[in-house]
Amino acid sequence: MSNSADSPGTGSSPVRRRRFRPLRVLTAAVFALAGLIFFTSFDTAKGTNIRTDSSLLKLSDLIHERSRENGVLEESNGALREDVESLAERDDGRTKSEDDKLAALEEKAGTQKLTGEAITVTLDDAPPDATAKLPGYPEPQPDYLVIHQQDLQAVVNALWQGGAEGIKVMDQRLISTSAVRCVGNTLILQGRVYSPPYKIQAVGDPERLKKALAKSPAIQNYMVYVNVYGLGWKVEDDGRATLPGYSGTADLHYAQPVD
Repeated sequence: MSNSADSPGTGSSPVRRRRFRPLRVLTAAVFALAGLIFFTSFDTAKGTNIRTDSSLLKLSDLIHERSRENGVLEESNGALREDVESLAERDDGRTKSEDDKLAALEEKAGTQKLTGEAITVTLDDAPPDATAKLPGYPEPQPDYLVIHQQDLQAVVNALWQGGAEGIKVMDQRLISTSAVRCVGNTLILQGRVYSPPYKIQAVGDPERLKKALAKSPAIQNYMVYVNVYGLGWKVEDDGRATLPGYSGTADLHYAQPVD
């Protein structure tokens, strides 16, 4: 029995050694490659944290840079539009009645400046270390402490319902196609990005505007978070103020069927 057992063992031993030798070589190569990667990373970093190196372009920086560029382009577009309208008014063949009608349409469209009595509503995130100020409420989740899209929309909708003649969010005039959208607690409005605190200014009857804010169920719910967790809320009378005209493009873009 021992001879018959030895024979296969003797015959298979060299095979096993030959089979494992390439694996050992591959393992050594992997460790050598890992060492080279670590050395290269160390040499590149030169003692600094390459993950937070200021030379690396962050997505947030890119977004804010594009937002700034969009703002500059909008201002340039607004100036060019005023020049074109000024040149067109010299001899456009329109009657005074037609000019008055056009001016009224432009005012309703929000493309012209608007002056009148105004109020400003300011919303802001709660302090990051906020706790429940009133008994019976749970300790806040991170979601409770930031301004959300529905909060901004609630204010804008209430102001329209209160008879606002025009509304400005941050530094931009709203028009019929404006959309107030948030990603996290960052506002994206007409191609530009904003962070809290958010300021919403409306021209209209101040008392009517304030009553509309107070009657809004969505804002009443928001006020619970103001009182319990410290979300920011402020309503101020501005006296007479001037809203800028909308200076962006008014063209509508929509899908078309493919032939």
